[in-house]
Amino acid sequence: MLQDEVQSHVNCIIHGPVCSVSKLQGNFVNPDTIFANNQMSLQDIEIYGFDYDYTLAFYSSHLHTLIFNIARDILINEHRYPEGLREYDYIPNFVIRGLHYDVQKALLMKIDAFHYIQLGTVYRGLNPVPEKEVIAMYEGSHVPLEIMSDFYGKSSHGHTMKQFMDIFSLPEMTLLLCVNDYFMKHNIDYEPVHLYKDVKEAIGDVHVRGIMYRAVEADNEKYICYGEQTHAVLRKLSKNGKKMFLITNSPFDFVNRGMNYIVGKDWRDLFDVVIVQADKPGFFNDRRKPFRRVTDKGVLLWDRIHHLEKGQIYKQGNLYEFLRLTGWRGSKVLYFGDHIYSDLADLTLKHGWRTGAIIPELRKEIKIMNTEEYVHTMTWLQALTGLLEQMQVHQDPASQTVIQQWINEREEMRLRTKDIFNAQFGSLFRTYHNPTYFTRRLSRFADIYMASLSCLLNYDLQHTFYPRRTPLQHESPIWPEQTSTGTHVGESLHITSVL
Repeated sequence: MLQDEVQSHVNCIIHGPVCSVSKLQGNFVNPDTIFANNQMSLQDIEIYGFDYDYTLAFYSSHLHTLIFNIARDILINEHRYPEGLREYDYIPNFVIRGLHYDVQKALLMKIDAFHYIQLGTVYRGLNPVPEKEVIAMYEGSHVPLEIMSDFYGKSSHGHTMKQFMDIFSLPEMTLLLCVNDYFMKHNIDYEPVHLYKDVKEAIGDVHVRGIMYRAVEADNEKYICYGEQTHAVLRKLSKNGKKMFLITNSPFDFVNRGMNYIVGKDWRDLFDVVIVQADKPGFFNDRRKPFRRVTDKGVLLWDRIHHLEKGQIYKQGNLYEFLRLTGWRGSKVLYFGDHIYSDLADLTLKHGWRTGAIIPELRKEIKIMNTEEYVHTMTWLQALTGLLEQMQVHQDPASQTVIQQWINEREEMRLRTKDIFNAQFGSLFRTYHNPTYFTRRLSRFADIYMASLSCLLNYDLQHTFYPRRTPLQHESPIWPEQTSTGTHVGESLHITSVL
């Protein structure tokens, strides 16, 4: 009986929906697509705002190596950490953005949208922690809300988890793992909280002391890329009469040298307002800090600011004063940034601005999802899931043996799919079938998201972005093109190809 049902199910897969899925090979997702979480028309946008780092300026992998090396040496030279740490070099592509770090347990991990740890992605040092050990430490794989990171992903006010959402945090995560690895290999007893704070301080010093800024300024060609495309986007918006502004945490001299390299010495002519050292996300919430004008030579002026003038440079300030002085309110403003929390969250939740997330990792992940290996793997993985869902009613020993084999095969395929993206942590967007915690925040705080600003060059400024309507679980049976597993073909293509 089971064999007949399985054969019928497999025939349906082979001759029905899979044929539709196989057409993906001629219907790949374009990595330069702009994806919509919320309907938005560019026709309504009058003002465009930008962050600087990883939004207007993109950096090469050399920058992460630089940050890692300088912070490692600060730990050794100033915090008296062991000289042996110099043996560790930056490991590109070992970690991904969006991971959580348990400060008290010194564990780095990926967590899904429902606060469940993806087992197999928990690392202490450079080695994975066995699943049984993880389950014992957390009494399961669920992380309670009270110990999750706070609203901005920080470990504060009793929260023991820190979420790394910044692209600049990749070297910080790697350094944490390397120092932990050294201490464990040499059986050195240490306090994980102190280690986390020291690494955080060392990474901060690379920025605060201006070490990173001076290095990039001295060799823009080595560290900065994507200049021509950023220039083209800004010119397009300017020619269409759009207002533009820049709000960045970086200092003026650093931004000025970078924009001179990317756009040209006339870059300030494109922007109506330029704000540096804004101290986001505090800029969006703290009403106390007034704007201060900065000269081209970095001298701070003391005069009261009554207008934000084109061609001038302003430091600090706050969004409430910005809104009062410009009148740029609500959904006519679209702001782009790479940090889901610091750049976008407050703007969409409190002020009604439209928001665009820049996710550089998206381009690489889509290219992987367009490969024949990935398409076939996901097709068979969904087929196996459908078999398990429908055939689990058979409780006889022979059937249960076959079902267990399917379960094992499905688990092997899930692990293989994870490894395609990143051997340690998998995809930025998925923990197996569930969205990651990163994806959950992205879908809440960003109206649209894309790999880089250059994606805007593919769209007319009258274009409306429509989110794909995918069925809720209880809606699936009434949707057309339904597969035999109860999954709408359009839904499965969206989930596996877009995310």
